[in-house]
Amino acid sequence: MKKALTIQQIRDYKPNVLDFDGAFLDSFGKPELTGSWIIWGGSANGKTRLALQLAKYFATFVKVAYDSLEEGLSASMQRAVEDVGMSDCKRTFIFLDKEDIDGLIVRLKKQRSPQVVVIDSLQYTGMSYAEYKRLRDMFPKKLFIYVSHADGANPRGNVAMSVKFDAFVKINVSGFRAYPQSRFGGGSTFTIWKKGAQDFDLKKQTI
Repeated sequence: MKKALTIQQIRDYKPNVLDFDGAFLDSFGKPELTGSWIIWGGSANGKTRLALQLAKYFATFVKVAYDSLEEGLSASMQRAVEDVGMSDCKRTFIFLDKEDIDGLIVRLKKQRSPQVVVIDSLQYTGMSYAEYKRLRDMFPKKLFIYVSHADGANPRGNVAMSVKFDAFVKINVSGFRAYPQSRFGGGSTFTIWKKGAQDFDLKKQTI
């Protein structure tokens, strides 16, 4: 049985909160470096672009790893990385080419390992919900951001749905816009790609 905390211990707790500003503050609040986030949406709606944008912004504060389990290093991923301008944070960003979860755990146990880990996609990890919780609890001072396939308006599969309920920040992506629900504040719609969002709106109007 875990030891109960006193009121003073709760008051003395010092969370590792990042001082987000601008559009990131408006949408996601000021996040704590712990737990997990989940991003989900249909194909070609901007999930990976948003995940990379978040990775780049987090990399202005801490070291970030992007584990591309689904796509790996490819022409389209190369283009996405360049479009987002990841070279601006090359000292605090690393790209992992389909590194499995066992390999990721070994990496994260090392000193000065990344504090934010983006995993694209959750379905390609092959994890059960129990394994997801084990990974989260193994690294309580790291933040995991999962990209997920969608089934309609929700993440696809029982594990992804359970992660959604557990996540501190839940982000539905549609038409190159992100619609976040965050325990850290924010909540404003985040435009991932202005032209893509405008083209999506025009397409909807013609249907």
